[in-house]
Amino acid sequence: MRNRRNITRAAAILFGMAVSMGASASCQDAKSVAAPETVIISFHAEQGAESDLQRMIAEHWTVARRLNLVRESPRVTLRGTEQGDRVYFVDIFTWRDAAIPDAAPQEIRKIWDQMNRLAEARGGQTGLSLAAVSLLEP
Repeated sequence: MRNRRNITRAAAILFGMAVSMGASASCQDAKSVAAPETVIISFHAEQGAESDLQRMIAEHWTVARRLNLVRESPRVTLRGTEQGDRVYFVDIFTWRDAAIPDAAPQEIRKIWDQMNRLAEARGGQTGLSLAAVSLLEP
């Protein structure tokens, strides 16, 4: 658990740094829609499915970018271990508009289904958990 907190804290620090570097560029994006939503998604990889889940996280990002659903920057993806050698991932990014996840295209929903199949409940937590967060300046 301590290792996971350290990874989450590191993710927040890295994300804050990325935000400060990209904030001025993203504010000038004329195509931006109001009310973006930054999320932290944690995935507990099923044993033996770590590489597949990592590929799905990368594919999700590629498809979301192609469909213009997310802001290009900042984005942080982390890999950590807990309970010995159990792998988990943390993905932090910003949806272009907070309404997008509720009306996600079928192509994205299909990826979500695959991600859920590759994740497992662990330590009293679901295989995949999501939290909306607010960006703060450092």
